[in-house]
Amino acid sequence: MKLYSVNTGYFKLDGGAMFGVVPKSLWQRTNPADENNMCSWAMRSLLIEDENRLMLIDTGMGDKQSEKFFGYYYLHGDDTLDKSLASHGFHRDDITDVFLTHLHFDHCGGAIQWNKDRTGYEPAFKNARFWSNKGHWKWATEPNRRERASFLSENISPIMESGQLKHIDVQGDRTKNAFANIDVLFMNGHTDKQMLPLIKYQNKTIVFMADLLPSVGHIPLPYVMGYDTRPLITMEEKGQFLKEAVDNDYILFLEHDALNECCTLKATEKGARLDNVGTLQDFIG
Repeated sequence: MKLYSVNTGYFKLDGGAMFGVVPKSLWQRTNPADENNMCSWAMRSLLIEDENRLMLIDTGMGDKQSEKFFGYYYLHGDDTLDKSLASHGFHRDDITDVFLTHLHFDHCGGAIQWNKDRTGYEPAFKNARFWSNKGHWKWATEPNRRERASFLSENISPIMESGQLKHIDVQGDRTKNAFANIDVLFMNGHTDKQMLPLIKYQNKTIVFMADLLPSVGHIPLPYVMGYDTRPLITMEEKGQFLKEAVDNDYILFLEHDALNECCTLKATEKGARLDNVGTLQDFIG
């Protein structure tokens, strides 16, 4: 097995929305905001090469929405999905599996693209299976008012229409061996049945954190995004997971942290806290 970090770009979101009830005087220590109170965030995917499988976890935002839409999110930087794949010697047509942690636009938008004459949409990974789960798919296709703006039909419906959609079986809060060397955790605080893959790599476990832990600035329990549909459940899920991460020396792969690719945690009197940060390669060699 080989693992590659794939950065699809950067965007900005309101710092207050990203940290919920936590005051700016606290969260700006780790995530300084610009003059408009916007903080920079990565859209970082993970590529797993394992024998005949080449799995991409999340796809970034994509590029098919309008200029007005993207104007809300201040896209910046030179990274793109295709450029990052190419830097590792791959093309999107090489991808066999696209694992979507959840269907918010900044996680799945890159899964679908315009067709050649821009009359409709098609999968951006023509040779891949797209993995979700039935509970989250129903949640996303029958959206509640709070999340409706994050579940965009042009990102979701074409996956089903393509015939390439597959569902992971939900077995309680954890499906073991959903794929070879990969377990899947299910989290319900941010959105229903968000999926976090736990990747067994040599003698280590790397966890793709998606939106349970967007950045190192979100490690303390009260630091929960205002976007979460059930923040009290997020706190409970995060508390249980952070203890597990400390006890098992997990390496946490951070999808949205603009500065830190991965981190590990340590136990303190105040609970789990940041131990080390670095790139994925720093941790796995």
